[in-house]
Amino acid sequence: MRSVTILGATGSIGSSTVDLLKREPERFAVEALTAHKNGVALAQLARELGARFAAVADPDAYKDLKAELSGSGIEAAAGADAVAEAARRPAQWVIGAITGAAGLEPALAAIERGATLALANKECLVCAGTLFMRRARETGAAVLPVDSEHNALFQAMTAGRRGDVTKVIITASGGPFRTWSKDNILRKATLQAALRHPNWSMGPKVTIDSATLMNKGLEVIEAYHLFNLKPDEIEVLVHPQSIVHGMVEFRDGSVIAHLGPHDMRVPIAHCLAYPDRIDGPVRRLDLAEVGSLTFEKPDLDRFPALGLAWQALRSGAGATTVLNAANEVAVSEFVAERISFAGIPALVEATMDAALRCGVMREPASIAEAVAVDHNSRLLARDLLPQFAAKAF
Repeated sequence: MRSVTILGATGSIGSSTVDLLKREPERFAVEALTAHKNGVALAQLARELGARFAAVADPDAYKDLKAELSGSGIEAAAGADAVAEAARRPAQWVIGAITGAAGLEPALAAIERGATLALANKECLVCAGTLFMRRARETGAAVLPVDSEHNALFQAMTAGRRGDVTKVIITASGGPFRTWSKDNILRKATLQAALRHPNWSMGPKVTIDSATLMNKGLEVIEAYHLFNLKPDEIEVLVHPQSIVHGMVEFRDGSVIAHLGPHDMRVPIAHCLAYPDRIDGPVRRLDLAEVGSLTFEKPDLDRFPALGLAWQALRSGAGATTVLNAANEVAVSEFVAERISFAGIPALVEATMDAALRCGVMREPASIAEAVAVDHNSRLLARDLLPQFAAKAF
């Protein structure tokens, strides 16, 4: 029986993981669960899964968590240290599904003790990828990619030797504005339109990132760290059907593609059982029903966010940390309808320029340094907001 901890149990990835665990009670035991602030929901999951430890990041939610777990024998705790403690507890597999910079410390805590980390948190690699992968090598920890695209690459790479890989291809749906002209994007890309993703059901942050293609830019940075690639060895193709999630090209010209339905339980199940397989409760892929698969190159003129991500990756020196922080501020402002859709990449680019001038950019050597670069970049982005809030794009 494999012991599992879920960091971020009440979110989208966490909920899909819980569904899989409930279907395989004889195969998995739950050590610990965490959530941000929903103590009642977390307590219910902890009881259902027989967890030993449950922690909420928000101290104000501790009262509810403690009350709901009364008499269960399940230990309850609250605060950032408690969430990190959940990651340190002796589970063989840790699912890193906490979104944002809050996921950095607990994910690294799992790596530091040599656990297998199934990682769904982009910030770990975007903000501190060099640190994370170096510590994983030093401690013998395994990092398994949960994101559908990186999991696809991971599976496709098993077709040959790592040294024979010449290129990887990450696919993008293109988002809701794929066919829109640049003028329409500038004038008519509302929040409601941006949130209507054609294929996937995701939270607002990831959905907006998909609309700008920043999500794909962040995935390029992730792939760079996960698979020890060069920037020029990573390609992005727009694939509206979202059936092919990733492809790997080998030196002999062979291209191995991973296909699958629009269901995150597929990559999660792969990570949970790796190197074995478990039954997946998903609708099976019917290519005859799909009918056709199409591909096109991304338009960096209409979607400059993807180009900014490549620029940050090539620049190094903490530029990807700045990129991510500025993007989170920009997306938050767009969701609050205080800047336009086109203002998102514009604010990110301006913040990167300001960070370079101010000496904020530096490669984080620790979580504390990553958090500091992140914090200072957010301050810069917010200082720049007034010139974008009133600007017509």
